[in-house]
Amino acid sequence: MASPSGEQWTLRRGRQEATVVEVGGGLRTYRVDGADIVAGYADDEVCRSGRGQVLMPWPNRIRDGAYSFAGQDYQLGLTEVALRNANHGLVRWATWQLHWHNDDWSALTVRTRLHPQPGWDGILDLSVNYVLDEPGLTVSVHATNVGTQPAPFGFGAHPYIAVGETPLAQVELAVPAAREVLVDDRQIPTGTAPVRAETDFRAARALGATELDTAFTDLSRSPATGAWEVVVGGLATGAVTVWGDEALPWVQVFTAKGRDTGVDGVRGIAVEPMSCPANAFNSGEGLLVLEPGDAWSAQWGIEPAVLS
Repeated sequence: MASPSGEQWTLRRGRQEATVVEVGGGLRTYRVDGADIVAGYADDEVCRSGRGQVLMPWPNRIRDGAYSFAGQDYQLGLTEVALRNANHGLVRWATWQLHWHNDDWSALTVRTRLHPQPGWDGILDLSVNYVLDEPGLTVSVHATNVGTQPAPFGFGAHPYIAVGETPLAQVELAVPAAREVLVDDRQIPTGTAPVRAETDFRAARALGATELDTAFTDLSRSPATGAWEVVVGGLATGAVTVWGDEALPWVQVFTAKGRDTGVDGVRGIAVEPMSCPANAFNSGEGLLVLEPGDAWSAQWGIEPAVLS
């Protein structure tokens, strides 16, 4: 029988195993020694809550699904109906193809072409390369404008870090961010501000009563690698680091799916590398414009401490 997420492509290296799927080109599972590192979903389930999905040509939300670009008004379908937003791009339910894998299946590349459709006129070739390496999982993303006109562009990834049996209040979090994105009641940004005491995780601490659905920026980076690092700790499997390179100056942290009860599927905290915040097609904040022939790339990854 066919899986709801299509073909399943499994990577293995030593104690690590990861599954990439045809529907959306996303990461369905990532395990070390059989223990969940990401909060994924079963092969007979439909992906829910964006688990492991690839978000292009925009991450997060576009208010009312409406935007203007190059003198033309566009209307996208509303995929977050309750808040009347277009959410998480156009490729997370698209069919992706396996383009390449190495001999031992520790690395592979999937790709798709995003064609014009209602609310979108661009033509983009998109690819994602997944590699299991010594420190963990490294993901490289590429986008090329193969059309004849400019295209607005943003990227996000949506992995959830599995928290196992650890109560949410005891999960430890470190986010090296000096500023947070302020939002209205529809989760649309109204600006940025210095992190408040409640949202300041520059020094690692337990979440306690804090729940986050917050984008952060002004991120401190490693002098050695140039990457920011968000660390989820206090877990039976050991701390897990999510990192993003200089092309990804924003990160969203979403904790609701890590609650102790009432969560559909594996409990986890989303740590979402992004090139721009929500509503960038309207605000212009962090928005990229890919001219015909332009290419863009970024890297992010997941490093479980258990491998170090």
